[in-house]
Amino acid sequence: MTETSQCIVFNSEDLPEQGKGLRFALPALGEFATGFLIRYRGQAYAYVNQCAHVPVELDWNEGEFFTDEKEHLICATHGAHYRPDNGYCVMGPCKGKRLQSIPLIEEQQKISIDISVIT
Repeated sequence: MTETSQCIVFNSEDLPEQGKGLRFALPALGEFATGFLIRYRGQAYAYVNQCAHVPVELDWNEGEFFTDEKEHLICATHGAHYRPDNGYCVMGPCKGKRLQSIPLIEEQQKISIDISVIT
């Protein structure tokens, strides 16, 4: 991971398909706020690491965001299930809401995340 004040860059090879996610700091949201990056069906996605129900982090162990079946992201606190491709909550107390997505670009084996858009 490479970090500048507004952009974070990961190597594409460090993000396994439906595996452990990569976390990164989001200082604009607070001292302890984080985002995360996952790969699902070949595509990289980034979200603010905060349940749409109440503001708690999703991962139950650092970087563990997927359900056992690897088809949904899950909130370890409330059990809410989110679609990995759009952050839409399909089950749980926040059904119908979404995770806050973070724009990214993946090219030349690098994933660049612009954190300046997060407020």
